[in-house]
Amino acid sequence: MLSRLFAVLSLALAAQIAAPMALAQGQNAVSLSGDVQVVRTIEENGTARTVLEPPTQVVPGDRLVFSTSYRNTSGQVVEDFVITNPLPAAVVLAENGAFAVSVDGAKSFGSLASLSVTLEDGATRPAELADVTHVRWTLDRLEPGASGSVTYFATIR
Repeated sequence: MLSRLFAVLSLALAAQIAAPMALAQGQNAVSLSGDVQVVRTIEENGTARTVLEPPTQVVPGDRLVFSTSYRNTSGQVVEDFVITNPLPAAVVLAENGAFAVSVDGAKSFGSLASLSVTLEDGATRPAELADVTHVRWTLDRLEPGASGSVTYFATIR
């Protein structure tokens, strides 16, 4: 059963990498590429260090880092460029970051502290990391040739 879970999670992450990782406005002017890595702590000679590895085998509780690299491939300045990444169903956002989030399937975005979730009985509660469905960055200005990356951390459910 555990080996089946490994296979399912690994396939889900592989699909996430192969599929376009970000939805963006102005895609003709800006190229995007996505990546996901597992964050591992390795101990060598009594010293612990953190490494990033391909997600060939993951288990619940593993920490992942998702990144989207961008490059303005046009000769024009691109303003207010938006990158939106959906979180795979197999993960939960691990920490709040310098991005907006959605808890309603990308219908609306804001800071996690400003969002709420409506429960089945109609009551509401403050949104939590586990409620996040999408993360979004708005890049104010990209000069021609400018590049960089945005990241978020998630944990396997």
